[in-house]
Amino acid sequence: MRILVTVTKNPASPTAAPGTPSGISRLERILAIMIVAIVALALICFVAVIVATSAGVGANDGFSHGIWPAVFFVPYLGLPLAFVLIIVVLVSNGMRRSRAAKANAR
Repeated sequence: MRILVTVTKNPASPTAAPGTPSGISRLERILAIMIVAIVALALICFVAVIVATSAGVGANDGFSHGIWPAVFFVPYLGLPLAFVLIIVVLVSNGMRRSRAAKANAR
């Protein structure tokens, strides 16, 4: 939870010195929130499948009707997508820090 607070904090706070880089970009904040939302949705769907299986929904091919195919599909797509988004955030953060280090070196 602490990382989400750190990522979504407003970098342009009144205590920041004028002329300093703004820190975390809007894109990085949006990607971080998307990652959290996708992983949370995938985990909720995963738990729903476990609970539904224990409740007997899977008997007589019950998972092939209604919303259940989508519930099964969300973790298969969501977790790899969240992993790719984490890589994108890491690369973006590395590029931003590299640019800032080069700018400070001059």
